[in-house]
Amino acid sequence: MSAAHAPTPSEYIGHHLGHLANSHEQQTALVDMSYINYDTIIWSVVCGLLAIILMFMASRKATAGVPSRFQCAIEMLVEMVDGQAKSIVHGNVSFIAPMALTVFMWVSLMNSMDFLPVDLFSVWLFPLFGLDPEMHHRVVPTADLNGTLGISVGVFFLMIYYSFKIKGVGGFIKELCTAPFGPAMLPFNILLNLVEFAAKTFSLGMRLFGNMFAGELLFLLIALLGAYSHIGGIGQVIAGSIWAIFHILIVFLQAFIFMMLTLVYMGQSHDAH
Repeated sequence: MSAAHAPTPSEYIGHHLGHLANSHEQQTALVDMSYINYDTIIWSVVCGLLAIILMFMASRKATAGVPSRFQCAIEMLVEMVDGQAKSIVHGNVSFIAPMALTVFMWVSLMNSMDFLPVDLFSVWLFPLFGLDPEMHHRVVPTADLNGTLGISVGVFFLMIYYSFKIKGVGGFIKELCTAPFGPAMLPFNILLNLVEFAAKTFSLGMRLFGNMFAGELLFLLIALLGAYSHIGGIGQVIAGSIWAIFHILIVFLQAFIFMMLTLVYMGQSHDAH
């Protein structure tokens, strides 16, 4: 924000919660398909590529001899995810376990973007590259509902795909029409199952969004201590460090929960009522 006009707390938070989008006007409606948040797309792709690079490096450096700390960490993660997949999904997990590992790595890296200083871009990097410091930019893709629901929709299509693959078209339609109340309650069965699919998809995305958005907002409130409190930057550093340590648990816990729910939904697609 410019020095000529010191932003109020509400302006400061509003600025940092704005997206770099295809419109200068910020989105106000909950659902508006005309908006494209470029920052969410960019950082989602960056984190996805970083996850791929990390796993590629781990596979290239893997050795049967004394493993490095990096190899040990990756092996423990792979074994954990594979064990969870085999215990939840009753079937072939040759695709589902790597998919769950990808989800965990990707969501963990996107969540970890929350540890970057809140003023990194607007105060430091944008002026350095001659960009407008007041330009909106959000670096945490999972703090954007569009990003988390996008991943959830991907999980939804995987649920439908495996439901058809494992049960067949006839089996899926039969389950949709007869479970859980029996053939006599066909309309209620269809309605309940459709609501269940929708609830799984939206709850999966909104749970992750809600936790990460709250964490991002707390970092912004802590950042305000440096500008609007008498204790200044010292209070910001102390409070920010304490919250960052606690937030480490939230970052990886939310990634783990998202992965586990994905596995549960995949497991339900493999099972018959």
